Amino acid sequence: GLGIPAEPLFRSSYNVYADRIEWMSRHFEDRDSIILSVHPHNDRGCAVAAAELALMAGAQRVEGTLMGNGERTGNVDLLTLAYNMFSQGVDPQLNLEDSGRITEVWERCSKMSIDERRPYVGKLVFTSFSDMHQMCIDKGIAHTKDSEDGKWRVPYLPIDPADIGRVYEAVAGAGAQSVRGGAAHIMSKYYGFKLPKGMHREFGDALQRMTAPGTRMEREQIMDAFRSEYLYQNEPLHFRRIQVTELQDKGDTGFDTRIRLIYTLNNETEQIRAEGNGPLDAVRNGFSDKLGVHIRILDYEEHALKAGSDSQAAAYIHMMDEDTGRITYGVGVSSNITRASVRAIFSGINRLGLV
Repeated sequence: GLGIPAEPLFRSSYNVYADRIEWMSRHFEDRDSIILSVHPHNDRGCAVAAAELALMAGAQRVEGTLMGNGERTGNVDLLTLAYNMFSQGVDPQLNLEDSGRITEVWERCSKMSIDERRPYVGKLVFTSFSDMHQMCIDKGIAHTKDSEDGKWRVPYLPIDPADIGRVYEAVAGAGAQSVRGGAAHIMSKYYGFKLPKGMHREFGDALQRMTAPGTRMEREQIMDAFRSEYLYQNEPLHFRRIQVTELQDKGDTGFDTRIRLIYTLNNETEQIRAEGNGPLDAVRNGFSDKLGVHIRILDYEEHALKAGSDSQAAAYIHMMDEDTGRITYGVGVSSNITRASVRAIFSGINRLGLV
């Protein structure tokens, strides 16, 4: 096995290193005449941490290199150190606004390349692939814009990329492991569908079944899957049109709405005339009487897909098959909210396989 180092004096952890700097800072004679300088190496991967704690402990100068380029594993990376200070509200008093120019000159002069995930300057450090990360970042950016002090409070991004000449990029898509949580975010951000919270898992599970381990689904594939799973669920029961009449007198039935519903079942045109407390209740009663389909509407949500008078509406219906207890969601889209809602019922019934 590995032997334990016999002399750990020069390999102590960064907090012990800072303790020693603090001891020297307090015990030097003529301290005002001394510039206490530190020169951390990165053999243990702790150079930046050691430098930061040393500065907090009384050090006044740091000797380092750009990108940590130095002997063995390198010296402290002055850029990472400076950007870390900046992220904590400490001005490093260096001209660091154009990180792209700095890295371009460094690569050209050193004939080396910068790792794409190197802190702050790597090509991918301000790129988010995880859909859950994207959702958190979007919420953080929105919170920052709405806050009175304007302070940067964004998860996963320690500084505003714009402050160093960078741009945040969200790569649309989802991996096999993150698709369950991130699909709803993609549907909302790119397509305007604000899925009910209870639907996130159902849709995510469906996507996960379609996603091979180690692969990603691009956003177009996620939208295609949404169409297939919900919007195109129109067989064997296919909605055609509905006529809704508001009743002036509830009469003996106690219902205030009458419908005439035209649909096809296995390509055969059928119609239902039914009454209920609203169009959805009437449709539910009609299917119960004519087809023996007994569903209970557990929840209902709707919203416009975009602003404007010509906007289509999306309707989501959470329903249960009362005979088996199985639960699912149905989704419908139309320029008319009643038609969208009825299509959502058809979608759910077909997904449950009730006819």
